[in-house]
Amino acid sequence: MANKHYAMVIDLNTCVGCNACMAACAMENQTPVWKNSWRTYVHDLEIDPGTDHQVRRRFFPRLCNHCDNPPCMSVCPTGATHKLDNGIVLVDDELCMGCRACSMACPYDARFDVSYNDVEQGKEFYGELHHRTRPGVDKCSFCAHRVMKGLKPACVETCVGSARLFGDLNDPDDKVAKLVKTGVAKPLMAHLGTRPNVYYISEIERAR
Repeated sequence: MANKHYAMVIDLNTCVGCNACMAACAMENQTPVWKNSWRTYVHDLEIDPGTDHQVRRRFFPRLCNHCDNPPCMSVCPTGATHKLDNGIVLVDDELCMGCRACSMACPYDARFDVSYNDVEQGKEFYGELHHRTRPGVDKCSFCAHRVMKGLKPACVETCVGSARLFGDLNDPDDKVAKLVKTGVAKPLMAHLGTRPNVYYISEIERAR
């Protein structure tokens, strides 16, 4: 039986910009929101399609793309950034030295620093259960701790517009796998060769 290969599809047509995903992720993963650092972030954009010159508002969620060829992993000097057999890219807090080489290598701007002050403030903000004990670099983990229990990532579970889907690319019956295989869902900056595992459905693709 083949290993699972997890991926996420985000439908830009159904994201309403409520930011529930950001809040759910912050509470689940205890991120330093006090300095506006998020594992997932929803950009609020104004887009002019260029045909009718009607400016449209679009919400564009971003996060780590859990690439199959992750540049962040190849530059990590300690092996803190590593990839699981199921496709999820993680950072080992105990091995991360905070050099930020991974942040500079990531073309998706998906990582942020966690300082000593953030660790201490996290204890006050999140209470005794705050899990981070040292500074380093943080990013989306696809909520691996939830996925291993058969649950969905917190952002997917909370999405009120069902804009986020999470599934297994190795399962031909999985909705995520079908959207990717048919080309309805496409990755960002595929030309870079990173082979990302976060895909987007655009307004154009939805209309076809």
